[in-house]
Amino acid sequence: MSLTPFADQDATGRRVLSAALRLFVEKGYFNTSVADIVRASGVSTGAIYHRFGDKQHLAETLLDSLMRGIENQFATLLTGDSDPLTRIRALIRLMLQQAEADPQMVTFILYARHREFLPEHPPICALRPFELMRDLVTEAQRASLLPDLDPLVLSAQVFGPTLRLIQARIDGVLPRPLPDYEADLLRALDYLMQEGDRNHAAAAMA
Repeated sequence: MSLTPFADQDATGRRVLSAALRLFVEKGYFNTSVADIVRASGVSTGAIYHRFGDKQHLAETLLDSLMRGIENQFATLLTGDSDPLTRIRALIRLMLQQAEADPQMVTFILYARHREFLPEHPPICALRPFELMRDLVTEAQRASLLPDLDPLVLSAQVFGPTLRLIQARIDGVLPRPLPDYEADLLRALDYLMQEGDRNHAAAAMA
């Protein structure tokens, strides 16, 4: 299941946002001018200002469009009929595949200092895709499939290793493609499941 970047935009919007994404990642937000985006996208200055306003609003549209695409992708996956652990495994697989396929998108989401140029925007970890991840962990807890820990702590244990590997891949530290590490990540998840099984057995005996 691949993500179509900027699916909520028309062809012109996709050209502008794709160019802005590449430039923000390569040069940084503050070192990128609207003129740079005009040259990279082939869209006129007037058309960019008319559609997006200034550079800050363009960056906000870029981030929101990316997060909506991820949210839609996650929501489709997370609302399935399978048990929550099966969906957690599928989400980890999807995260690895998507990060390997589109490192620029992931770099912008994880590394850009959004609060410096979007000070009014909610932090990334408060946006809906991350809420969906925490909701899924909570669902697994209610089913006694994961241990009874603080949901924020447990979410970090479940998805934190995947995010850390993605960061390592972006940084050039991880030598192999991200999907090659899926089996080890899921094996680590199995240890948490075993703790959930122990909790479930202890509750049944109480």
